[in-house]
Amino acid sequence: MRPQAIANPPNPWASSEVEYLDEIPLAKVELYDDASQTIVSKNDSPDIGFNYSVNPYRGCNHACAYCYARPSHEYLSWGAGTDFDTKIVVKREAARLLRAQFDRPSWKGELIMFSGVTDCYQPTEASLRLTRGCLEVCAAYRNPVAIVTKAPLIERDLDVLWQLHRDASVHVAISIPIWDPDLSRAIEPGVATPQRRIKTIERLAKAGIPVGVMVAPIIPGVSDEGMAHVLEAARDAGATSAGYVLLRLPGSVKDVFETRIRAALPLRAEKILHRVRETRGGKLYDATFGTRGRGEGQYADAIEQVFDSCVKRLGFGKERWAERPASFRRPPRLEPQLALF
Repeated sequence: MRPQAIANPPNPWASSEVEYLDEIPLAKVELYDDASQTIVSKNDSPDIGFNYSVNPYRGCNHACAYCYARPSHEYLSWGAGTDFDTKIVVKREAARLLRAQFDRPSWKGELIMFSGVTDCYQPTEASLRLTRGCLEVCAAYRNPVAIVTKAPLIERDLDVLWQLHRDASVHVAISIPIWDPDLSRAIEPGVATPQRRIKTIERLAKAGIPVGVMVAPIIPGVSDEGMAHVLEAARDAGATSAGYVLLRLPGSVKDVFETRIRAALPLRAEKILHRVRETRGGKLYDATFGTRGRGEGQYADAIEQVFDSCVKRLGFGKERWAERPASFRRPPRLEPQLALF
């Protein structure tokens, strides 16, 4: 990803705002340590298909214009724009904290999702290996895992994924919302091309890892035109399941998304924004549970019908994740031998 000039929408929680009077400087990637004493988050949203997630990072180098997690950076007194892309908060103790969670008597081996917020295989993971460390803990405890990512970096961890598949359960979903590589680069500049991500599906499938494809988010006026191509290529590569989520633009994400598409796709911007509003009752976003992931109206219905038709034609199955398999067990601990004298 090329360096970007610093650009953040106004932070609604901040009492002041930065305005550059001269040339706007480039944003540099910076890492910040997170001192959290827990790593597992419990989901209480009724329309999300998992209860527990682990997020080793806050912020994401992928810099996707549509990322719904962007407003979370505003609670850290940063911005939802380039701050989110470049100021990455890292949980260096993630593996230790996860082991401590699994050692609690209350933990029964529930499914862990990596990640519920930012991509656990973003570029920072290549050097810090926090996600891999957490997966190694899950493998040691035989705890079931599900992973959603856009990054071919996951191929590095095929050995741990295979161990999880053998001893517990694991399912990987590769996110490919856009088929055209030029459109993809404009909207998700820090991510490998869609075609490279198809190669990741193929490599996971050949290694015996259960893998599916997520056409997520579907961006009206962008993603829907290439949806069939994504699904067909993923099926041919070995994906066995498929899902989608409609574009979500909560809070400041609306400003980041609109600014990006107007700059990168000036001739298509108005059409895209019009299509988004068609699926959201005239607004750019509606947070109502039950409809926020699918939208409403004729255009949203048409997207769902096309997706369902393709999935049926291609023979994709439905996602089935084990919540509490009998595989979970705490590994024996080797206690130090007491001295005789």
